[in-house]
Amino acid sequence: MPPVGPVKRKGLIRYFRLLGFVGPFAGGRHQYMVRGQIRVAIPNPHQRDIGVELLLRILRLAGIEKPEWEKL
Repeated sequence: MPPVGPVKRKGLIRYFRLLGFVGPFAGGRHQYMVRGQIRVAIPNPHQRDIGVELLLRILRLAGIEKPEWEKL
């Protein structure tokens, strides 16, 4: 996995799949991915990278620790 830093949307989806998430599925305003009872919205930054702050919020909601993200 990359260090915690800006990541493209496709990269985020690929990494979440490696961590056991399935999807993305169509949702209200955003698509989402699921792992067990955890459901995480996937942002659509419109051609830009997902920034560090948003990535950290997404990882916290997904229950993924920073070391777990970086070691895969």
